[in-house]
Amino acid sequence: MPQLENSLEKDTGEIELNLAQQPESLNRMMFNKFKRNKLAVAGLVLLLIIALAALFAPLITSHDPYEQVLQNRLLPPGNENVLGTDKLGRDTLTRLLYGARVSLMVGFASVAGSITIGTIVGAYAGFYGGRIDAFLMRSVDIIISIPSLFLLITLVTVFKPSLYTLIAIFVLFGWTGTARLVRGEFLSLRSREYVLAAKTIGVPHRKIIFGHILPNAMGPIIVSATLGVGGVILAESALSFLGLGIQPPTPSWGNMLQDAQSLPIMLNQWWYPIFPGILILVTVLSFNFVGDGLRDAFDPKTKK
Repeated sequence: MPQLENSLEKDTGEIELNLAQQPESLNRMMFNKFKRNKLAVAGLVLLLIIALAALFAPLITSHDPYEQVLQNRLLPPGNENVLGTDKLGRDTLTRLLYGARVSLMVGFASVAGSITIGTIVGAYAGFYGGRIDAFLMRSVDIIISIPSLFLLITLVTVFKPSLYTLIAIFVLFGWTGTARLVRGEFLSLRSREYVLAAKTIGVPHRKIIFGHILPNAMGPIIVSATLGVGGVILAESALSFLGLGIQPPTPSWGNMLQDAQSLPIMLNQWWYPIFPGILILVTVLSFNFVGDGLRDAFDPKTKK
């Protein structure tokens, strides 16, 4: 038995060594695939520009996003106000930059939380199978069966709308897709040789799940997270537009659109609604382009 155990440990060590030697070439290959996708690269560049502009907003504009100058209300784009002003005289560019902070924070924080929950649930369901898998997946089915928009509106109405309320709701009800995805990956990977060898020599299940299988399932998870951020930003903008999301005077792209929804403003002060709408469109499209590029890069069958 000691000889068999030593042999298995040696075989497992060799498998892990081979896996450790592969990432550099695999990463280079994936980077080259991603780089050849022009839309993905353009989306990544745009996202970096938006994120940096939001981060360094105080250096880009000297206006206060909450300062109301009523005599300057609904001014067109000009030297003092590059993108014009809103109906309370607040600088539109400034509120767009600070609104980007809110939208990106909701997107990244919500997806980080939901990906974490979904990964844990999917990993345990796929690894153990049986009753654990059945219980966890039926819980996923129950949550998915509830209309998401109705659920969001109901919860936001019951609880006071705020940044943290939105993040909590998106986290608690946004993990189901990731759970299904991770479960499928674990069902495929749990029968691999290195997993069977690790089980044979008595490696703890927790270490096998998070140390052996999960690193090999990270590709689809990263793609899911990238696409999920765009979806959350779009959902937050929709709720804010309906008055159920981020509440004024805190700027967000959604409540800026909600503030400019009257027909006279849309016809005569076009700059007021168009800029937040363009930013929502560009940001969500950029995340989708990056997600598509990552999906192609992680897919070994993709050769272009």
